[in-house]
Amino acid sequence: MKSKKTKKLPKQGINRILIRGTNWIGDAVLTLPAVAAIRATYPYAHIAVLVKPWVADIYDLFSAVDEVIIYESKLDNPIGVFKLAHKLRKKKFDAAILLQNAIEAAIIACAAGIPLRAGYSSDGRGLLLTHSVKRTKKIKKVHQIDYYLEMVKALGCVSVGRELHLETKINRFNAQSVWRKFIPEKDKVIIGIAPGATYGPAKRWFPDRFAAVADKLNESHSLQIILLGGKADGETAQEVQRLAHTNLINLAGKTTLREAIYLISQCRLFISNDSGLMHIAGALSIPTVAIFGSTNPITTSPTGNSFTIVRKDISCSPCLKETCPDDFRCMKLISVENVFAAAQNLLNNHRN
Repeated sequence: MKSKKTKKLPKQGINRILIRGTNWIGDAVLTLPAVAAIRATYPYAHIAVLVKPWVADIYDLFSAVDEVIIYESKLDNPIGVFKLAHKLRKKKFDAAILLQNAIEAAIIACAAGIPLRAGYSSDGRGLLLTHSVKRTKKIKKVHQIDYYLEMVKALGCVSVGRELHLETKINRFNAQSVWRKFIPEKDKVIIGIAPGATYGPAKRWFPDRFAAVADKLNESHSLQIILLGGKADGETAQEVQRLAHTNLINLAGKTTLREAIYLISQCRLFISNDSGLMHIAGALSIPTVAIFGSTNPITTSPTGNSFTIVRKDISCSPCLKETCPDDFRCMKLISVENVFAAAQNLLNNHRN
C-alpha cells in the first residue's frame, strides 16, 4: 500500500509533535488508531493536535495527546492562517504530521517553521512536505481507519490495532449524569436515532421512515427514543418528532458533542445515516443500524462487530455526491421494514 520511496521520520530528536487533525466528527474518530500509533512511536514526546472546535472533544476524550489546540473559525482566512502559524511557531514543534489532506495544513506547518512536515502528497502540497507519502489507487479504496494508519506506518510509526473500543475510556459517572440531565425516565431502554448527516441530503434517509421505525420499536419494547445531531440537523429531527406517534425526546442541536457522546454510550441501540454520530456509536461498541445510500460502506462503515449496514445494491451507488442527480432510489428502496428488522435483530442479540 505504501510507496517504497517514502522517507521515514527519525526516531530520535523529535520531542514536540503537532498533529493536524481532521475536520469532521466521523473522520476524527477514524484517525484515532493513527494518533495512537504516533503516541506509541514517540511515547515521551509532547504531542499536540490542531483541530476545529467541533471535533476537539473527540481527541480530548479518546486520544493520548497532551494538548488540544483549537483552530478557531475566525482564523479560517488567509490572514488568520498566518496568525495561527505565528502562534504555533512559539511552541517550537519539531515535526508536524498532517492527517488532514488539505494544502492549508502544509502551509500552516511551513509558516510555523516546523522543520519536519509529513503527510499524504494530496492537494498539490507535496513540495511543502519534507516527508511525503504517495496515495496509491489501492489506498484510496480501503477503510478510512487503514487509510490513516497506512500513512503513519509509511512514515515509520509502529503498528497498533485498528479496533477502537472507546467504551473503555468513557467515565460512567459522567455519562449517567448527562443521562439524568436530558432523560426524565430512568427505567427504560434508551435508543438513539440520528436522522441527519453532513455533506448534503444524499446521505439522509427520510424523516417519515425514521418516525415509522420509532413507532414500530415503541410498540414492541418499553423504551425511550432520543434524537441526536448537531444544530444543522435540528429541522430534520423536528420533522421526525412531528411525524412520530410515540414520544421522542429531540436533543438535536441541544447538546455539546461531549454530551452526545455520553448519551450514545448509554444507548442499547443506535440508528443512523452514515454520519459522525454513527461512527461514535460504532466505536463505543453500541449496536448500530447504519443506513447507507450515496456513500461507500467499504471505506466508511462503523467499526467493531455490533453493527448492521442497511443499503440497496444498485448501479449508481455509491456515487459520493452531495445531492442525488437522479431519483434517489438508493434511499427510496430502503423500507421501514428493512431498518426495523435490522434493529430488532440487534436488540434481540445484544440484551443486557
